[in-house]
Amino acid sequence: MPSSNSTPPNMTPCRVIIVDDEPAARRGLKLMLKPEADIEIVGEAGDAETAVKLVRKVRPDLMFLDVQMPGGDGFSVVSAFAPEERPMVVFVTAYDQHALHAFEVHAIDYLLKPFEDDRFQAALVRVREAMRTRETTALNAKVDALIARLADGGGDDGFNDRILVKSSGEIFFLKPSEIDWIEADGDYMKFHVAGKSHLMRETMGRLEARLDPKRFVRIHRSTIVNLDRVRKLSPSFVGEYAVVLQDGTKLKLSRGYQDKLQTHLKGLL
Repeated sequence: MPSSNSTPPNMTPCRVIIVDDEPAARRGLKLMLKPEADIEIVGEAGDAETAVKLVRKVRPDLMFLDVQMPGGDGFSVVSAFAPEERPMVVFVTAYDQHALHAFEVHAIDYLLKPFEDDRFQAALVRVREAMRTRETTALNAKVDALIARLADGGGDDGFNDRILVKSSGEIFFLKPSEIDWIEADGDYMKFHVAGKSHLMRETMGRLEARLDPKRFVRIHRSTIVNLDRVRKLSPSFVGEYAVVLQDGTKLKLSRGYQDKLQTHLKGLL
């Protein structure tokens, strides 16, 4: 039977409550769920009122929910919660006339007692797929929120505390302290980070505005440098200097940006 061997190893365990007024029915479901390594039973209830309190207390992912119970039916339990607060529901009942209503309230499945093990496993397959979708949706929502936060400044000081960079199909969240220097490359900014480079579609002016000016200084129309990476200034041409980084990289310091850098380096030029 169980399909626990097919469960993705990194999947979050599904927290389950069982709601049924028949103790024997609750015991039966617990026995069927026991071999499922990715499912954790976190409570049970024998009536609608207790079920509502239990959901509020333990915040399960899933309810195996009887329809006809003392104190209200299964649908009253479902309707006690807003859609965003509602756990997934698998109705378990001896009455088939409620099936249409069950799917109208977006139940994952509707198990008609008595049911065979194969039918129960089919319901668990639906539950696992719903869990994956819900986790993916939740993760995407977190990423979207983070992206919005980054676009809006992000850090307490109003400057980005992470820079989001898409590179080779992956998304990197760079800490400003990790960036060595940045150069313009056509319509993109190239971030140099510990010997690697990442491209981001952005203008130099907008990027400069998102960076803390106490840490990052523009030294050329196409170059921004992290001051923590600067090892020394070397004379280049008459009256000009090259900025030498700790890894030996030499960057041109334009005359027009010398005054700005001079301010940050406390008059060393």
